[in-house]
Amino acid sequence: MNLRFSSKKIITICLLSMLFVAAPFAGNTEASNAVNSDELVATAKDLIGIKYRGGGTTKAGFDCSGFVSYVFDDLGIDLPRTAAGMHSSGDKVDKDDLISGDLVFFNTTGKGVSHVGIYIGDGKFIHSSSSKGVKIDKLSDPYYWGKRYVGAKRVAEVTVAVNK
Repeated sequence: MNLRFSSKKIITICLLSMLFVAAPFAGNTEASNAVNSDELVATAKDLIGIKYRGGGTTKAGFDCSGFVSYVFDDLGIDLPRTAAGMHSSGDKVDKDDLISGDLVFFNTTGKGVSHVGIYIGDGKFIHSSSSKGVKIDKLSDPYYWGKRYVGAKRVAEVTVAVNK
């Protein structure tokens, strides 16, 4: 038996094969990015007081993006490593539409996005500050954070517990 395939047929067969392999996983991205807001906030608050460490990604010390990555990773969500990388992912959220779990971004250096935290509700966010480590601050603090706020992103589907 002499089988002759053109390159067009080979490409078609390869594409169909990839489709059959990938099809069972299609549509599952939302479910894998769902987190409970109470669990997320509790996970973040459990880290309050851990000191700041430049480049830190563990309980031995966090920088801002290391802290955010650690919290989301603990809940099964992978994020880019840097604040700027996180800012380039997810969906933009207006300040008036923030919900617990949204990422909030700041320009602390005058050179664009340089700091990230997690919005926890009631106008507050939790982050790893270079001076005090993991702590909670007001988003609209008129002396520092309010002036440096640059936006927010939703990087996960956040569910809210109804009947506590």
